[in-house]
Amino acid sequence: MSIRKNRLKISEILQKGTTVPATQVMGWVRTKRESKAGLAFVEINDGSCFENLQLVLTMADAGLTDIISQLYPGTSLQAAGKLVTSQGGRQAVEMQVESIEILGSADPHAYPIGKQKMSYEYLREYTHLRPRTNTFGALARLRDMMAQSIHEFFHQRGFIWVHTPIITANDCEGAGKAFQVTTLDLAKLAASGKAPDFEKDFFGEPVNLTVSGQLEGEAYALSLGDIYTFGPTFRAENSNTSRHLAEFWMVEPEMAFADLEDDMELAEAFLKHLCRAALEKCPREMEFFRERVEPNAIARLEEIASKPFVRLSYTEAVERLKSSDEKFQYPVEWGSDLQSEHERWLTEKVFQGPVILTDYPKAIKAFYMKVNDDNRTVRAMDVLVPHIGEIIGGAQREDRLDVLTSRIQEMGLSPESLKWYLDLRRFGGVPHAGFGLGFERLIQFVSGMGNIRDVIPFPRTPGHAGI
Repeated sequence: MSIRKNRLKISEILQKGTTVPATQVMGWVRTKRESKAGLAFVEINDGSCFENLQLVLTMADAGLTDIISQLYPGTSLQAAGKLVTSQGGRQAVEMQVESIEILGSADPHAYPIGKQKMSYEYLREYTHLRPRTNTFGALARLRDMMAQSIHEFFHQRGFIWVHTPIITANDCEGAGKAFQVTTLDLAKLAASGKAPDFEKDFFGEPVNLTVSGQLEGEAYALSLGDIYTFGPTFRAENSNTSRHLAEFWMVEPEMAFADLEDDMELAEAFLKHLCRAALEKCPREMEFFRERVEPNAIARLEEIASKPFVRLSYTEAVERLKSSDEKFQYPVEWGSDLQSEHERWLTEKVFQGPVILTDYPKAIKAFYMKVNDDNRTVRAMDVLVPHIGEIIGGAQREDRLDVLTSRIQEMGLSPESLKWYLDLRRFGGVPHAGFGLGFERLIQFVSGMGNIRDVIPFPRTPGHAGI
């Protein structure tokens, strides 16, 4: 017989209240206290919402006395009883327990999740248990809702979700910071002093974990029109910052018959949609983030959802930065990439809102971006937002076969290895554009969390691969 058959989630109980005559609940113990009146009050949570459900047990009940003594924080249980209006002021409904069973015990001396406030750094040591806290439960529900809203946005606009490969021979960014994948015995090769022979490897050539699904996405966009990818990507950057992960998720739409203006319009509409979704579909979570994490969390999303984005060229942005009285840690010069402090200064102090920067120097951007007539800049754009800086990066793609071939050679890449990519221009190429949004960067922005390692269930960072 299914143990879930008569079960109600706590979120359902709070919605229905005492109209449910009797029910069964399951969850994990958060707290327990005993009163002089011979009652035990046990708060449990099942992860379906923020609120706990208070169980009221009579300590004199012969069938409950022994069990009550074992109800430590972390213990899992199932209980059945009657829902009544609570006599206390902390909750509207509580359960008068008639029967209770421990499903899994928890050693009170070893359980690492306490009632007291714990630092995020401490909780990173227990990534397998931190979802039981309010903060990480809220982040999990927010991630779920935002992922659903991403699919909703693109499906409403007729985009097709394409699953691009995780193992690939391509390095989209050309930076060489990819994780190599091999079945060769590297220890044996090192001992022998021989270089790897990749022709004997599984795929017959060097391959790596994908850094982006964009290039493969373009192949489908240039057949189907509008597509998007949404999946894990990997960057082997030895960077221990609050903004970087080795494994993260990317959303990458690609549009055929589109230019940079279309790309910017889609990016702005996309970000506004996601901000509205967070406010409308996760109001309790957003209120929690406002109270406990970032006081401006809700106001910031409301502003982005309602205000038009400022559009500014990279050259104009550099001029503003250089003429300011602000003391930056990193100097600003035309031709250098903007740092987070520059991006945040523009969004937080100058424009007090999101900014789209366009037309970056060709030398600091990828080979696939369309070169402008000045031959110095490319049709690239970055969406900058307060608190984070860059949250979206995109471009109109280079659709001229000769120019793209030259750019590939300029970047030291092999035209032969990208022959298939050049074929997309050789056989019916069209103007097209797209962008990438880091999903964890989005969750960090929406929640106001300070470190990106806290917005992904199991962070992968330099020197840390386990949970």
